[in-house]
Amino acid sequence: MPLTGRAALVAALGSLPVGLLEPSWTGLLAVNGSLALACACDFALAAPVRRLVLTRSGDTSTRLGETADITLTVTNPSRRPLRGRLRDAWPPSSWKLGTEVEGSRHRLDIPAGERRRVTSRLSPTRRGDRQADRVTIRSYGPLGLFSRQGTHRVPWSLRVLPPFTSRKHLPSKLARLRELDGRTTVLTRGEGTEFDSLREYVPGDDTRSIDWRATARQSAVAVRTWRPERDRRILLVLDTGRTSAGRVDDVPRLDASMDAALLLAALASRAGDRVDLLAYDRQVRALVQGKSAGQLLPSLVTAMATLEPELVETDARGLTATTLRTAPRRSLIVLLTSLDTAPVEEGLLPVLPQLTQRHTVLVASVADPHIARMAQGRGNIDALYEAAAAAQAQHERERTAEQLRRHGVTVVDATPEELAPALADAYLALKAAGRL
Repeated sequence: MPLTGRAALVAALGSLPVGLLEPSWTGLLAVNGSLALACACDFALAAPVRRLVLTRSGDTSTRLGETADITLTVTNPSRRPLRGRLRDAWPPSSWKLGTEVEGSRHRLDIPAGERRRVTSRLSPTRRGDRQADRVTIRSYGPLGLFSRQGTHRVPWSLRVLPPFTSRKHLPSKLARLRELDGRTTVLTRGEGTEFDSLREYVPGDDTRSIDWRATARQSAVAVRTWRPERDRRILLVLDTGRTSAGRVDDVPRLDASMDAALLLAALASRAGDRVDLLAYDRQVRALVQGKSAGQLLPSLVTAMATLEPELVETDARGLTATTLRTAPRRSLIVLLTSLDTAPVEEGLLPVLPQLTQRHTVLVASVADPHIARMAQGRGNIDALYEAAAAAQAQHERERTAEQLRRHGVTVVDATPEELAPALADAYLALKAAGRL
């Protein structure tokens, strides 16, 4: 069997005369000269890296928590075969911890004039746009003693979208919506305030819904049916100020708010309402308006993908003025913000009447479940102090929520897992009560 690589070099050195291998200046010079000649030949026979042609294809977007496959096509136009290694560099947040090595490094074996494809599997850990960095290729000679190395810029962008984990609650909320709409087999009429149609009375109907004029014109008793209001306007307002950067269960409050906003948007669009989005701190960070039901969710997740908390205090007056300009007609304003005492009392409460006199306002906030766990601690002195601090924090939060309710605001305060369904329930309750 013919020898290759280092084995061939060892065999070649072994075939030298014995005198050359003895420890003498002449022998050392001969061996060093042979090694230098082998390295030079190895370098000369390695495929050139600069002449390689690289192109990309694959996914351009993925949801947080899922994977994306990006394919590199490497073309070797030279007359020498390429044997080497490739590293496809991306930002650190493009990989889960410990998976970068197996996802970004590949072996290459490309005959002269041919091409091969390698695929990097990304598993992003943060939302936003991820830009591909340099592609580094190391080309080895046939002996593996020497190599050529070079880099290529092959641009590619991957947008990491919000995960929308609360989607699992949508079927149950839609079922409740159909009950409100009177489209399920129930003994009570559909709740709502908009007249829908007339039908024949059946036992169990509310006698107050009997239409006596219609009954007089026919032989059967007729009752009115109602449906929830349609074509109402909803403006989702995301506060992207410094309080949204706080982490609850290692997830930013902003991400939990976005997940709740997506569930509400999906539900409201199915109910026939129009949904817009405004993200604001001291300036507009995102604005989605006038989208149809089919375009709404893709537009929202695309706009939310690049949103990041800004470490500045939210300008409550600017937020109110921008909200009023964005929603000139009566709407349901859903403000996803913090219930911390200082930002609400000093920022939101003084300008709240400007919103409530024209719109229905709902404030939703992310509560920290760790505070509730601290409040139950009784094991030792430290636990008692933590429980006292947690109880004080809960009391201040409840007092802030009560101040908002006195202004006619509906308040939803729930943990990240419970916020999305709680916000959807609050929307359905307002719709059933005819307050939209």
